[in-house]
Amino acid sequence: MEFINIIMQRYATKKFDKRRLDDVKVGQLFEMIRYAPSGLNLQPWKIKVVKDQKVKEELFPVSWNQEQITTCSHLLIFCADTNLEGLMASLEDLMRKNRVPEEKVQEWKGFASGMLAGMTSDQRLRFAETNVYLALANAINGAKALGFDSCPIGAFDPVAYARILGLPVHLVPVVLCPIGYADDTPIPKMRFPKEEIFF
Repeated sequence: MEFINIIMQRYATKKFDKRRLDDVKVGQLFEMIRYAPSGLNLQPWKIKVVKDQKVKEELFPVSWNQEQITTCSHLLIFCADTNLEGLMASLEDLMRKNRVPEEKVQEWKGFASGMLAGMTSDQRLRFAETNVYLALANAINGAKALGFDSCPIGAFDPVAYARILGLPVHLVPVVLCPIGYADDTPIPKMRFPKEEIFF
């Protein structure tokens, strides 16, 4: 499918038909998400995957009772990973394992260290959250490219999600992305005209 068609056909699905997605397709989607771009290539996200129906039903009331939560095949919880130094150390190791020239490693490390040193805790969270949305874009467009549907959801209680799922403190739930096969009919896309967006 042409990318323009993926964009035009993708929509925020309001209800799924509860069918379980094929593991191969889900694996392909995970690879698309994994290769999303990120600032400094830190990839400051972790994605909790919920397939268990009982867990989905426990999350339902802290998700504004949205049907997507309990009718989807897989519920992806995109979390901002605020352990940026840990990610930096892991990426440095990965660069060396992939035989990146040492001068390039040191150049990246110097820039990244300087950038992180100047960030407040709020700025670190904002940096990670911003990058999460890059991964989310790959998820929603990737799902449509693979023949199934999705819905980005920001209306939920992240504190309750962290408690129910037992997440460590450095992982902050940012956005949900249930995936599966749609059981609703999309309304026509409505977007502001180009003249109101580009200036």
